[in-house]
Amino acid sequence: MTTVTAPKPAAPPDDEPLPSPERRVMLRQISAEEVGVAAASMVAAASFAWVLYGRILPVSGWQGYVITAYVSFLGLYGLSTYLRTDAVQARDRVAGAVVATGITALLGTVATVIVYVFQRGLGNIDFDFFTETQQSFGALSGSDVAVGAAHAIVGTLEQVALATIMTVPLGIATAVYLNEVRGRLGHVVRIVVEAMSALPSIIAGLFVYAVVIIGFGQGRSGFAASLALGVMMLPIVTRTTEVVLRLVPGGLREASLALGASELRTLWHVVLPTARSGLATAVILGIARAVGETSPVLLVAGGSTRMNWNPFEGEQESLVFFIWRNIKSPDDQLNSLAFGAAVGLVTIVLALFVITRVIAGRAPGQLSRRRKRRIAREAASR
Repeated sequence: MTTVTAPKPAAPPDDEPLPSPERRVMLRQISAEEVGVAAASMVAAASFAWVLYGRILPVSGWQGYVITAYVSFLGLYGLSTYLRTDAVQARDRVAGAVVATGITALLGTVATVIVYVFQRGLGNIDFDFFTETQQSFGALSGSDVAVGAAHAIVGTLEQVALATIMTVPLGIATAVYLNEVRGRLGHVVRIVVEAMSALPSIIAGLFVYAVVIIGFGQGRSGFAASLALGVMMLPIVTRTTEVVLRLVPGGLREASLALGASELRTLWHVVLPTARSGLATAVILGIARAVGETSPVLLVAGGSTRMNWNPFEGEQESLVFFIWRNIKSPDDQLNSLAFGAAVGLVTIVLALFVITRVIAGRAPGQLSRRRKRRIAREAASR
């Protein structure tokens, strides 16, 4: 028997360079060296902008200095990264710097607005703010006259509640038609919903004003304001619900239909319960949009300094109308009340978005931690 020996691989010649070892690239972590390079680039860019913008060029102003320093920082940071690594990582680092500075500027702007509003208005929220109205307060009223925003709070709650009651069922039904039924008019309905998403809020107010107030002669009221808010809520609820319904696994629908359930029963008992958390997110996002809308309410609500419990008759105040009315007043007490109402409005919107974030953190059909613990306890007890 003849034994065949495999030939050994030829050794590389001595003059051929060895391949460079692979270098690990950190995607989520930033090394201390990278931080130092970025800091040095910032200092160098600030110095270069000071010399160029303040000493050489015949211009002045902090806006131009900031722009010059920022552009110089991106250039120096990209150049230093390119000299240390390669062009791909240089472009990646510059893009990361642009995103990071953009996020920082955005968060800084939002934080500045929130801090300013809370600083001006938090000290003006007391017991009278929630129990008194503005009906008894006039230009000659003294500081001992109680004044509050109870009528505006009631108006906002009623208007948003009516808009939610009218909009949420319609928005969910529209999303079900687009995603589950997929009828012939689905393409047209989707175009209309997308067009409504880009609709300016003032157009919604003008539409309700022309149809309800002028056309039907109903007059300004809280109900008219809720109609305008509903127009703004509808595309948000519809589009969010449609996205959530798409996330429901198709196997659940197929399993239900294979067991003999009808399409309506599958939708009601399988699809919608599975997407319950997403539906709650859609509703909360719509409410958050409606609470902060200003221009439609200014057109159709009318505003009133007295308490109006009936949104279907007579002019009605809201928090946004209350802020708009009192911030223009020369009276310092009314200006303080406007900032107090702004604190309440910002708090409501922030709370709604936090709740949305908590609910949206769980995918459709995924069990919550409390439910998982309960199932584990029941399994252990058995």
